[in-house]
Amino acid sequence: MIKLSVDSIIANIEAEKTFHAVASDYSFTLKIDSYVPYVCGAVHDGHQFRKELWDNCLHSGYDRWYEEDPETKNMIASHPIVIAGCDSRFEYDLNRPPEEAVFETAWGKQLWKTPLPESMKSRSFEKHSNFYKVVHALIQKIESKFNSCIVYDMHSYNWKRWDREVPTWNLGTSNVDNERFGNDIELWRQSLSEIKLPNNIKSTSLINNTFYGNGYFLKFITNNFKNTLVLATEIAKVYCDEHTRTIYPEVVAAVEQELKVRLKAHASNFYKTHST
Repeated sequence: MIKLSVDSIIANIEAEKTFHAVASDYSFTLKIDSYVPYVCGAVHDGHQFRKELWDNCLHSGYDRWYEEDPETKNMIASHPIVIAGCDSRFEYDLNRPPEEAVFETAWGKQLWKTPLPESMKSRSFEKHSNFYKVVHALIQKIESKFNSCIVYDMHSYNWKRWDREVPTWNLGTSNVDNERFGNDIELWRQSLSEIKLPNNIKSTSLINNTFYGNGYFLKFITNNFKNTLVLATEIAKVYCDEHTRTIYPEVVAAVEQELKVRLKAHASNFYKTHST
């Protein structure tokens, strides 16, 4: 992996170069092993938190981890194109629009002891903006090269906070073209339901049961690229203990191995169906 400026990352994409890079401010990573008609994203994988924000934040490292999506990058790491956030969503949220990306309150709780000065906010806004410059260049390249693209937008959620039974996998589809892509969505839901997980963890999958696909990452791509489907794919945090912060690596590895096959097969079928 090399460190590159945003302009250099975009230039590499435009030239169809393969590379592994971290942005020069360490805010996100992008791996392109080959140019294929699908992209994997993990915008909430990051846990970094700028030191200048530490003393002003009312939340502990655990509080931040609890609302992040740990291990989601590792679940898709084997795929040819992976873009992932490195910073905590408590600094700025890549899945919110720019004007809402820096929270004053989140999940019903005040974030800061005193309001953040504009200078601190502007640093976070710039990171958010740079990420989406790269996303735009990347999807533009893939869609123009293959006539279609599918993006797997990986997230996780805290299932123990719900007071009802919730699925292992949830697909949020309220902001995509369900008439055009309905069959692709259902095939992905069905494939996720067939995943085998260790420790007797069942694998159920539903659509718009817990979350609805309202994130900015999905909306940004959907609004800018008419031949690209974004599948907001949420896994319940069955791969860790939400309350003790214990990761179950055997479960993470099982998810990664299953997605290595299933995601690639689904993307291949999508390309065959929509490339022309």
